[in-house]
Formats: sequence, structure tokens, C-alpha cells
Amino acid sequence: MSGVLVVNEVTRVEMAEFKIVHNPDTLVTSALGSCIGVALYDPELKIGGLAHIMLPDSSMARERSNPAKFADTAIEAMVEGLIKRGAECSRMEAKLAGGACMFSFAGKSPLMDIGEKNVAAARLILRGKGIRIVAEDTGKNYGRCAEFCCSTGKLKVKSLTRGDKEL
Repeated sequence: MSGVLVVNEVTRVEMAEFKIVHNPDTLVTSALGSCIGVALYDPELKIGGLAHIMLPDSSMARERSNPAKFADTAIEAMVEGLIKRGAECSRMEAKLAGGACMFSFAGKSPLMDIGEKNVAAARLILRGKGIRIVAEDTGKNYGRCAEFCCSTGKLKVKSLTRGDKEL
């Protein structure tokens, strides 16, 4: 019997990090509370990336050495990395997970809702690049984990309290 053994590598994406992989590999991130997971995928090449973004905008931060920490710089860097590998913005699809409001208390300032700001920033940046958001599981008040499969382009979103969803 002859054949090709295809090994599916599972790569962890930590907070304030992004990674790019190709078919058949999988990217996994956890602890998406107010953080947002942004998956980008070129279905023709079966190449994609997953970013675990903490904050919406790098312009207000004193420390900007890690571009993966902010929506504006993380998405830009991930798109550039995908394009270097042959992907095209016109074919890319985006899926979003996370961006929850994890803490609720009286007198809360709207400035404190980082999750909502992360979601809004990701949407704005992707729209500006002409990348379609094809699915999302964002907001609400619960944390999530995400698993992005490059062979299918599916994003599996898991939550202890809400179960699993496939986007």
C-alpha cells in the first residue's frame, strides 16, 4: 500500500500573538474574553492565520513593540504575511470570535468595554482592506476558545457555558 501521510500540526496561538499556517494544519487559541480572535483564510490556497488580539488601537499605547497585541497592527501584519505566501485580499475571508464584556458593574464607563471596541476595530480594519467577514461569534458576557482548521476554513468556537459552534 502506498500513499502520502498527511500530518495535521496543531499550533497554539498565545495572547498578543498571531500565526499563519497552511492545509492541513490547525491553529488554536484560548482565553478569548474581551480579547478577539481574528481568523483570515484564502480558500483557494488553503492558507490562513489566527490572531489573538488584546486591544483595539496601538496609537494610544506607550509600548508598541508587539504588533500582535493591537487590532490595527496585528491584522495588518497578518495580511502582509498571508500576501507574502501568495494569498490575495480579494479572496480572503475573515471570522471573528470573542470580544466579550466580561465584567459588569454599576457606573461602568463605556471606555471600559474593551471587548466591544476590539470587535468594532477588527470590523473597521477588515472592511478597509476589502476582506469580507463571513461569520462571527462576538460580544455577550462569556469567554471562548477558538480552533481554526486550514483544510476547511472552519472556525470552531468553544465555550464552557454556551457549548460549541462551528463558523
